[in-house]
Amino acid sequence: MFSSVTRRYLLTSCRVQSLATHMLKSVVTCVAPQPNSFHIPQAQRRLFVAHCVQLPYRRPAGTCVLIKGQQFHSSTQSHKRKKTQEEPQERELDLLRYDMKDLMKGPKPALYLGFSGLIPFVCAPLLMAVTEVYYPDVAFAQVAYGASILSFLGGARWGFALPEGSPAKPDWLNLANSVVPSLFAWVALLFRDSITESSVMVIMGLGIALHYDLALLPGYPSWFKALRTILTLVATFSLVATLIIKNVYPEKKLSEIFQKNN
Repeated sequence: MFSSVTRRYLLTSCRVQSLATHMLKSVVTCVAPQPNSFHIPQAQRRLFVAHCVQLPYRRPAGTCVLIKGQQFHSSTQSHKRKKTQEEPQERELDLLRYDMKDLMKGPKPALYLGFSGLIPFVCAPLLMAVTEVYYPDVAFAQVAYGASILSFLGGARWGFALPEGSPAKPDWLNLANSVVPSLFAWVALLFRDSITESSVMVIMGLGIALHYDLALLPGYPSWFKALRTILTLVATFSLVATLIIKNVYPEKKLSEIFQKNN
């Protein structure tokens, strides 16, 4: 096959060479040639085109050939398309975009008990605001309840890390930090005679516990993170409202009111 193609190519080259020589001779012998013009007789042009049609056609690289309805690529370099699978990116901390939407997906008992746990926080400043009297006993009861909530949050982290298969490992980071809220609660109860210092300690403990649960020690589900955020904010504002009432309204003890009524 290669020899036949070579023979055909040589034969065609000889024909083209003889045709070009014949055309040059005819141009030179042309009568009265025009200056700066090159005229080829129509018969010679037809003969030249006929010989050019018989030349073998070389397909350029990179073109596609359609054979019986199937398309094949004749390029020497094959480009394979690799399907790139996008890896899921780790979700950043974004309460408004992710966690708050999953709040109502949590268990109903956890939501009901969690929001009902705000009643002691809210009732204390609400009672003193309505009566326009600051009661130190009520304020201390609010601080004591906040201290118990701090101990509960530390125990929840401890219990979450101990079971097998939990996303939080029972390492020093999880277990040691779960003790910190209880320490804040204990120090807050030591300031019995100063409601301001004890309230500040409870507020700091709530903030640190929330920071641990959301950023430092991940693993809680989204609905619980949203619930923890709402409960912490409401409890913090309730304690701050009690401190404001302490500086605005006159102080009166509940024991004095009971003695007057008796």
